[in-house]
Amino acid sequence: MKLLVTGGAGFIGSAVVRHILASSDDVVINLDKLTYAGNEESIPKELQGDRYIFEQVDICDGAELKRVFEQHQPDAVMHLAAESHVDRSIDGPGEFIQTNVVGTYTLLEAARAYWTNLAADKKQGFIFHHISTDEVYGDLPHPNELPAGTELPLFAEDTAYEPSSPYSASKASSDHLVRAWQRTYGLPTVVTNCSNNYGPYHFPEKLVPHVILNALAGKSLPVYGDGSQIRDWLYVEDHARALYLVAKSGKVSETYNIGGHNEKRNLEVVETICDLLDELAPNKPNNIKNYRELITFVKDRPGHDARYAIDASKIQKELDWTPQETFASGIRKTVEWYLNNKQWWERVLSGAYKLDRLGG
Repeated sequence: MKLLVTGGAGFIGSAVVRHILASSDDVVINLDKLTYAGNEESIPKELQGDRYIFEQVDICDGAELKRVFEQHQPDAVMHLAAESHVDRSIDGPGEFIQTNVVGTYTLLEAARAYWTNLAADKKQGFIFHHISTDEVYGDLPHPNELPAGTELPLFAEDTAYEPSSPYSASKASSDHLVRAWQRTYGLPTVVTNCSNNYGPYHFPEKLVPHVILNALAGKSLPVYGDGSQIRDWLYVEDHARALYLVAKSGKVSETYNIGGHNEKRNLEVVETICDLLDELAPNKPNNIKNYRELITFVKDRPGHDARYAIDASKIQKELDWTPQETFASGIRKTVEWYLNNKQWWERVLSGAYKLDRLGG
């Protein structure tokens, strides 16, 4: 099987590529624009054999997408390419509309043209798997807002969309486009919505790697508001397993929510990382006694969602997937990975990986 993975040099995309190459005989065509967060070094060289093809292509470039489809003849598309940082979307929403909405439209049209002309057997087996986020649902009531003992609601596959940020609105738009292309044109699609991912090879602007690397450098650890916002945390390698399973076995026109079963307050996440670093990196910077001393509360983000939580019972029941990592085991693995892979994140922070790619 040949899988075209868009955004395969990004955080979740590279986890998907690594998982497929390490656990199957399938071929991966990794299509990535290589923006600031794209890094082909997130796919180790030992995995980049005959079953790995890299195409540096923008999903907004219809002509190049047509060439890629015709040249490589994929059996499935796993669409992960997206702008995904909420703060960046607040500061500059246009790029998010361009990539997440226009780019998804352009990719859908290229996939539809390719799929329409496939032989009957190949056409029957083709799937367009669109990977999205739980942020499209908006937010859920915080436990502090509800009477004691109230059962806390969860996002289900049929939860109404109510995005809060330019990022989540752009992803909601792309989800609607994918479903429209299935209903109007018959393009075989499936959609997955996931909770917050964390793990190895994560670009340092996101919360978990940002906290780890700032702490190691003795810098402040900014926490929005009082840090009470709740997220469901999903280890990225568990997510990659789920995504590959959906691409292989998911039902056309269905939606699957993928969650980690790990609701944590943001402050609790930061404090857990600090405590792990106290244990695993005891030689602390700036004469601090413990890493929690670096925590600093900052003005809250505009429109900050109070709580996300996924009901992942459907994918468990229908495809027999459950996360293997608890938050405790996954966050320990993540901190250990950053401590043991200094070269990777130093090259990211310095921009050296980009210079090497450009021949600088």
